[in-house]
Amino acid sequence: MSHPSTPEAASYRVTLFFGPEPVDGRIDVLACVFNVKKRSWKAGIQVSVEVGCDQLASIRQTLRLNERLGRALESVDAGDRPSCETRGSEYFAQAICRCKLDLRLCDGLAQDNQRIPAGDLVAELNRAAVERQEYVFSYIFTELDLIPQSPSASS
Repeated sequence: MSHPSTPEAASYRVTLFFGPEPVDGRIDVLACVFNVKKRSWKAGIQVSVEVGCDQLASIRQTLRLNERLGRALESVDAGDRPSCETRGSEYFAQAICRCKLDLRLCDGLAQDNQRIPAGDLVAELNRAAVERQEYVFSYIFTELDLIPQSPSASS
């Protein structure tokens, strides 16, 4: 699912390659790797996007992911919920990494394989996650094949 946030990001074709996975055996940082190709490039590149687990937890709490995911999973068989919760956490990390990648794409990207360290764009990602929260939830619910609950359902 692709939802570029700006026209600059729209000039790139981005697909998830793999992730999230721990970075170099560390348990406090996860990375997703994306294939990125700009229309004018002959070939694409791979970009490893890292996010600290503490930042993911903070964004998760800010977006109230557990509550919204819990409501969406009410329609799922109780035996399938743990698997959906685990996959939902993985899709959440993928969506947040994609938001971070889009931030970098707005500034342009050299045609070289690269990584965006967990310590880069921290404040910007926190803001972008809130601004793009509907994208984040849409990505998770679509990947889980769930019908999302209205954000105001519990308000």
